[in-house]
Amino acid sequence: MKLRGLSRISRWIIFVVLTAIAALSAVAFLLLINYLRKEEVRRVNLMSKAIRIQQELAEPDPAVLQLLPEIMQSNNTIPLIILDREGEPMDHRNLPEHIKTPEDIRKYAYRMAQHYEPITIKLPDGNYQLVYYDNSRLLNNLRYSPYLLGLFIFGYLLFTFWFFRTLKRTDEGFVWAGLAKETAHQIGTPLSSLFGWVEILKDEHADSTAVAEIEKDVERLRTISERFSKIGSVPELPDTDLTETLTENYEYLKSRISSRVQFHWQKPAEPVLVPHSRILLNWVMENLVKNAVDAMKGEGILTMRLIVRNRQAILDIRDTGAGMTRSQARKIFLPGYSTKKRGWGLGLSLAKRVMQEYHKGDIRILQTAPGEGTTFRLVFPIKS
Repeated sequence: MKLRGLSRISRWIIFVVLTAIAALSAVAFLLLINYLRKEEVRRVNLMSKAIRIQQELAEPDPAVLQLLPEIMQSNNTIPLIILDREGEPMDHRNLPEHIKTPEDIRKYAYRMAQHYEPITIKLPDGNYQLVYYDNSRLLNNLRYSPYLLGLFIFGYLLFTFWFFRTLKRTDEGFVWAGLAKETAHQIGTPLSSLFGWVEILKDEHADSTAVAEIEKDVERLRTISERFSKIGSVPELPDTDLTETLTENYEYLKSRISSRVQFHWQKPAEPVLVPHSRILLNWVMENLVKNAVDAMKGEGILTMRLIVRNRQAILDIRDTGAGMTRSQARKIFLPGYSTKKRGWGLGLSLAKRVMQEYHKGDIRILQTAPGEGTTFRLVFPIKS
């Protein structure tokens, strides 16, 4: 238990660390984009100052005249448009190829103004120019990077969660399969001895009813042992007539449950051909019926109904017992969970394993409510 607890804590630590990495990566990208945006605004302001200085110089210095064009030409990424006070284009850089005519340039500048307020350059003669600009293509592309990264990491976290959950189920499957096989092994030794004693009793009391009943019970123990030994093995589905198997199981269970339980069996007139394991399916049925009888406290109505619909054989088992809450119904198939004070919580979890992994079908609770009984539904696919 301690190791399992540590393993669970380790998985949560990994999950939290991955989540923190995802969040920090997204924040880092947002900070990077914000930094690049500020840098581009700073560069545009610098170019605007260069234009203003160029206009203000009465006696230009040759070095300054050489530096100012270099500042302008250094911009090969940021879209930029300069309009005069009348709205006529004075200069432009890094625009899309389809922006060519003065009217196109003017309209594009006004669209830029929706993102950034244009910079006003006041000229010595009282006129002014407006510098319109927008994000570079790189910055626009980077805007979506945090979302793409977040989506990728979110998918990775989902995969990690699925992996851990699958790993947990696999571990539990090996545990239950090992437990079942070990139980079968432990039962096998005394069972062999019991078979020998039954033969001796039959020789000494050939007509004894008690000996005949003991032989039936020993044979039943052998069947139970065989069921446990099949858990975890390669599934074999030698039987075909599902109606025959269920009818045989119904007759056996009816003779052994309380006479105060009314047992009804509704079946199709025609055989229902479904590959299945009679031994394992009888085990599933016994678990469900015994649970139903316990839920009814030995008195009530138990109905089994088999129908064929949409290439599926559907078996409903309904009781008039205590029923379950929604919370109980959600956990009823979990290994180790039981609504009984002395229950081990193995029967229904193994029944689900038998239905899903061996018969490629399903078992679920169709209906339940406190005081209204419970209906279990078993679904078997019918192959063409």
